[in-house]
Amino acid sequence: MLGVFHMLFGAQKALAYLLSCACLAHAFLALPAAAETVALIEGLPELRFAVNGQTFTIARTADPQAVITGEFARTSRACPPFCMQPVQAAPGVPTLGEVELLAFLRDKVATGEGVLLDARLPDWFAKGSIPSAVNVPFATLAPENPFRYDILQALGARPAGGGKLDFSAVPELVVFCNGAWSDQSPRALTALIEAGYPVEKLRYYRGGMQDWLMLGLTVAMAERQE
Repeated sequence: MLGVFHMLFGAQKALAYLLSCACLAHAFLALPAAAETVALIEGLPELRFAVNGQTFTIARTADPQAVITGEFARTSRACPPFCMQPVQAAPGVPTLGEVELLAFLRDKVATGEGVLLDARLPDWFAKGSIPSAVNVPFATLAPENPFRYDILQALGARPAGGGKLDFSAVPELVVFCNGAWSDQSPRALTALIEAGYPVEKLRYYRGGMQDWLMLGLTVAMAERQE
């Protein structure tokens, strides 16, 4: 390489050129690393919204050393029951990513038109969930649960006589669980559809807590009941 520079610039110029490159490289490596900004999306550093007078903030951790730990650090689980789920949980139910979920929280949950439903069991919910999520375990939506009628009413369905329910005024739901390896939200969605919940008002966040944590997004801890 030095021979090429000799031919082009002469010995002194070639040496000066290489020294200048080395100095620039050293200076570049010696520059302090700038603090990284980790926004949700470009132009949106965080999302703030209120539900029933309670304010929620969702952001991403800026710690470059942050990693997933605990149960969500595992890559393999016994299948069944922890099998990979299809992208579409049920016919006609759209699947959302994180950006679409954030828009749902801002445009639907904050306005009272939507509910984010965590379909996991209570012990998982207690370990942390997506801010503003309501815990409705998938098993409680099964037809054999004698309290399902009451739960569906709590979600907005109205008695229509003869044990039937009117779902015309129910909110839009986004249902999630632990991630692509968990069937709890697909089972919850199937049970909701079979109960009469309108398909067009249902959404599936397939990434669940696994992807939420992978992106360093805010996790809300359930309040302890005294």
